[in-house]
Amino acid sequence: MIDIKLFIPVLAMALKVKRLSAEQPMIGKLVRELRQAMNLSQEKFAQELGTTFPTINRWENGHATPSPLALKQIEILLQQLGDRGEALRTKYFPEDKSES
Repeated sequence: MIDIKLFIPVLAMALKVKRLSAEQPMIGKLVRELRQAMNLSQEKFAQELGTTFPTINRWENGHATPSPLALKQIEILLQQLGDRGEALRTKYFPEDKSES
């Protein structure tokens, strides 16, 4: 028998991605501000995340949404920025502050 507890994190991420899809323009703004806070070009930011310049460009312009893996990497970068990253996270997802 499969333990349902194993699926809870997957379900939580799926719901978060669905919500983020609805907030696609906000994700683009967050990606842009994070990239600028790190003082990186779209190309260098893409290298940091292991993706391509066109992908970063599509995210920032609201034409695509980051994958769950990319969202996790973005979250890690926000954490690495310390207070600046927390301020960005709170700005774009104020209700998520308690989830950290």
